[in-house]
This record gives sequence, C-alpha cells and structure tokens, in this order.
Amino acid sequence: MPSEKECTDISSKKAIQTANHVTWVGFWYNIALGGAKITGGIFGRSSALIADGVHSLSDVVTDVIILVMVGVARKKPNDKYQYGHGKYETFATMLLAVVLAIVAVGIFWDGAKHILDTINGNNIPRPGTVALILCLLSIIIKEWLYHYTIHAGRRIKSGALIANAWHHRSDAFSSVATLIGVSGAMFLGPDWRILDPIAAMIVAIFIIFVSIKMAAPAVKELLEAALPKEMEAQLRNTIAATPGVITFHNLRSRKNGATIIIDLHIKVFPGITVVSAHNIATAVENNIYNIYGKENTLITTHIEPYEGEKILSDGSC
Repeated sequence: MPSEKECTDISSKKAIQTANHVTWVGFWYNIALGGAKITGGIFGRSSALIADGVHSLSDVVTDVIILVMVGVARKKPNDKYQYGHGKYETFATMLLAVVLAIVAVGIFWDGAKHILDTINGNNIPRPGTVALILCLLSIIIKEWLYHYTIHAGRRIKSGALIANAWHHRSDAFSSVATLIGVSGAMFLGPDWRILDPIAAMIVAIFIIFVSIKMAAPAVKELLEAALPKEMEAQLRNTIAATPGVITFHNLRSRKNGATIIIDLHIKVFPGITVVSAHNIATAVENNIYNIYGKENTLITTHIEPYEGEKILSDGSC
C-alpha cells in the first residue's frame, strides 16, 4: 500500500499531467484558430476578425506560460521553498492578465485608427462571407475550450488553469462582438461598415475587464491576503465544533497557489494530558482537511490552556 507521501506525489504528478494535456489541446486549437482568423480577416476584409485572431494567438503565449509555470508550481517543498512553489502559479496568472491587457490596448488602438480613417473620408471595404463563417466557428470552439479547461482547473485546483479558461471564454465573447460587427458591415450597407472597427474596440474593452478580473485575486494572493470571509467563517465553525476545543484565537490564513495555509491557536482544559491535547489538535486539523483536502492544506496548530477568556459568538476569544 503506498504511503501518504507517495500518494501525494502521485496526485501532484496527475495534476501536472492534467494541466499539461488540457493546455496542449488549447495550444494547438489556438494556433489553428488564430491563424485562420487572421488569414480570413485579411482576405475577408475585416479588421475586427484580424483583431480577434490576434487575441486567439495571444492565447498561445499564455498556454506556454501555463506549461512552464504549473509544472514548477506543483513541485514538492524543499529546504529553499519550505511552503512549496505555489506562488509561481499565482505569478503565471498575473502574466496572463498582463498579456491580455496589452493585446486589448493594441486591438482598441487599431479599431480607433480605422474609425478615424472613416471620419476622414476613407471607405471601409465590405467584409466577406469567410469572415462571418470564421466568427461562428470561433465561438463554438472557444466556448468548448472554456468548459473543457475550467472543469480540469477546478478538479486539480489550479488558479492558472482556471484563468486560462476565462481567457478562452473572453475569446468566445470577443468573437460574438466580432460577429455582430461583421454582420452589420456586410448586410446593412456601406454606411454601417464602421460597425466592424467598433466591434473590434468593444472586444478590446471586454478583454481589459477580463484581465482585471484575472489579476485581482492573483494580486491579493501575492500580497498574502486572508481567505475570503465565507471560507474563514467555515473555518471558525469547524474549529469551534471540534470536541475538546474550548475556544481559539490568532486564526490566520493565506493561499500559496493551490495550497491553503492556516495558522491557529486552540485553547483546551489545562488539566488534560499532553497526549489528549495533541489528539484534540489533530482532530481540528483532520476536520479542516475534510473540507479542503490534506494535499492542498498546510496547518500549524498551537495548543494553549484555557484561562477563563471571554468566548465570542463565533467560538473565538
């Protein structure tokens, strides 16, 4: 029967294999789809589709970041990184957000230039049917990639993989905007062809919002913010409900990639044996492991004697 350490190693390897497999699938789809959209945008005379294609190719860059960073982040703790390498995954999420934002600014600028050209009297050519077909194809493929990737990311608790899933969905939504712009430019006449670059700018704004949504939790994690209030409330209830725990204090929490780190002090009756106090602390930790999983949780529990401190409504003192 494999030891606990061997089980953890096997689980980590499976997580890395899952992340790599899912990311490679997205990588090849992004290359094919990005190249097709840029080519179709050029021959189909659609600046919005070209912008959408650039967005798809930016996913290739993020896929490479995921492939490198997730493997490093899931390495075992060592003497130099005693809490593991989880921050590499957080850093990868930040890089994804930055790449997205840079791409969005470029798309917005290109759309604005096309609109200025129109205002100055230059005609925008009518997009071709190929642009419309590629928009529809992109929406279907990218939405499928979103569901495929986010399911795997949630299963292995990978923030970077979940962020990459949202990158796929941002591409699907941007293709919807592109589809609207291309359709308007094709079917509503020459006066409406400005809808194509307007759609490109709308895509850019949407991508910026997605990048902010990705970056916000990563920044909090890098700054070692506490777990969300609902998770901390669950922790407090779990600790207080453990038999033998009279009260607790100094509860601190943070995330290190996929790993949750928790420090706490529990207070027990002063007359019990060291073994009994240790068993109570172990029970607290096991109850927390049952919620978050032992592999992804590091807990440090300090035991103190109860000395009549006032106990608050949540069980802490």
